[in-house]
Amino acid sequence: MIRPSVAVVLIALFASFVAAEDPIKPIPRRLPAPSNFKLPEETRKSLEADLAKAVEACAKVEDHALAADATVYCKAVEYALKHNEFYGEGDIKKAQACLIMAQNRAASLAAGKTPWKDQSGLLVRGYSSDVDGSVQPYGLVIPKELDLSKPQPLYIWLHGRGDKSTDLHFIHERSTKTGQISPEDAIVLHPFGRQCIGFKSAGEIDVMDAIEAVKKQYKIDDKRIVLMGFSMGGAGCWHIGAHYAENFVAMSPGAGFAETARYQNLKPENFPPQYEQTLWKLYDVPNYTTNLFNLPVVAYSGENDKQIQAARVMEEAFKKEGQQLTHLIGPKMGHKYAPESLEQILKMVKLARDAGQEAYPQNVSLQTPTLRYGSMHWVELLELNRHWEDSRVGALWKSDDELFVVTRNVARMKLDVGDKKKFNLEIDGDKLPVDLTQESADAIYLTKGEHWSVSTKDTPAKQLIKSPGLQGPIDDAFYGPFLVVLPSGKSSNAAVQRWVDFESKHLADRWQALFRGKLRTKLDKDVTADDLKKYNIVAWGTPETNSILKKSIDKLPLKWDAQEVAIGKHTADAANHVPVMIYPNPLNPQKYLVINSGPTFREDHDRTNSLQNPKLPDWALIDISQDPDGSAPGKVFAADFFDEAWQP
Repeated sequence: MIRPSVAVVLIALFASFVAAEDPIKPIPRRLPAPSNFKLPEETRKSLEADLAKAVEACAKVEDHALAADATVYCKAVEYALKHNEFYGEGDIKKAQACLIMAQNRAASLAAGKTPWKDQSGLLVRGYSSDVDGSVQPYGLVIPKELDLSKPQPLYIWLHGRGDKSTDLHFIHERSTKTGQISPEDAIVLHPFGRQCIGFKSAGEIDVMDAIEAVKKQYKIDDKRIVLMGFSMGGAGCWHIGAHYAENFVAMSPGAGFAETARYQNLKPENFPPQYEQTLWKLYDVPNYTTNLFNLPVVAYSGENDKQIQAARVMEEAFKKEGQQLTHLIGPKMGHKYAPESLEQILKMVKLARDAGQEAYPQNVSLQTPTLRYGSMHWVELLELNRHWEDSRVGALWKSDDELFVVTRNVARMKLDVGDKKKFNLEIDGDKLPVDLTQESADAIYLTKGEHWSVSTKDTPAKQLIKSPGLQGPIDDAFYGPFLVVLPSGKSSNAAVQRWVDFESKHLADRWQALFRGKLRTKLDKDVTADDLKKYNIVAWGTPETNSILKKSIDKLPLKWDAQEVAIGKHTADAANHVPVMIYPNPLNPQKYLVINSGPTFREDHDRTNSLQNPKLPDWALIDISQDPDGSAPGKVFAADFFDEAWQP
């Protein structure tokens, strides 16, 4: 006679094997938009042949510092061919032009020449991203009379949504159209932002990396960098400006969106799970409002544009903090600039640009719910009391010898005090004399116990804690260099193997099509100590099939064997459940270990950039008896954040 407990396990395993026989249905792609244009077979073969020649030419100069200026053109055609990103006859000429440019630039590099470095007008260049090693394009507008021997101002223009504006089309537009703004006395940078992810995730990193790439190639006055954008670019301007305010002398978002729930007209009864609502805080700009007090902000909306809602939301947020948002409204205008309004905006930001940023601002305001965005000028947060709660610092030098600081939800922080050597510090009512006259330090560290204490040396917690760059959620691992590690073994559970095979391939396909790059990938048996040092590790499989997971499992707050999978109080049968999670890698706690997940927003969320936010927190248990689809990797059985000590 079979015992009931054994029967349950056998039934679950039988169901798993039955399900494993059926392939998981492919998830329809939304971005880039599918094409109905059929590329003639003869044309395809011709382009593939020319692409092969261009790739060969570029391979000969791949070690050159400017190789990306050539290979970015090859990538554009390669992806267009692979993902059917030709939308009409005209795109064939765009591809041919890219391949000619790739050949010409490769030939110039081989000859030791780089004529485009001195080119003015419209220019496309590229850089290699540390995130995934891919080359990414960016566009420049350089006035003919601009003296490039001297540091020049830089304007960042973030483009609007373009479902079909892949590398090929972005490069063509940046080679042929000046764009909305073209000041005569500054360089304009057009970041690609990895096309259409709202300048979030790897898209926001692309903006910041493109700025750094331009700084390496041209003399840029980094105290006179202006951020602007419209529509999706306006939304990007809102959140990048709020998250990275210290990098810009002024910003002007046009239209767009500034948060999630109100923009989507969501009623509380239709809200997603609480953890997803919490994750809205990563990009919802009202959670970073006081950061915008560090620079001039000029918002724009058309009077008849529905996206005026973004600026209205931020007007409320400013008012709540006792400030007033500068908001220009184009009379009777829809979703575009009124010419006179754009002219006025450019005059206003030019005033701020010409004044430049202070080298060391005397007054700094910082607001964030996460250590991902925990620094502003000379203030850096090192530890929070609790993540995803409103955390703030207001710091003011009242005089050279008097520093006043107020905080909220901050446990530990660093202040760069510059050349100040002896001063009185008042923080949250605690008065602390600081004397650095016998010290070589130019920074102080503050730790909150019952009262604040000050030191010239950092005293991080001895136990594992959430810290800058190691604070989750799952999606955070994909903002920096990462390596996907596939299992060299096969699971004894056919259902788990079926799910892992599908989801790991789904990540590879989605990363290339949507995020416009290729994954660094290795088998677990090939991972080196150098890999563990350099990369966040994204491990697929189980401790049975992936040696990275086998080596790590005993040091994770995760129980996972053939019978059950458990995190904290949440337990599920291992026959039909897999964990997805992020945690400091036990094999190198300075980097992340991600288990069985890529970025957690999926195809259904690509319909609007406002939904391209993280959908899962630090960990989740996924019921794989429900197949992955465009909304989720399966049925979410349980999900939550780890606490500040990385415990359930």
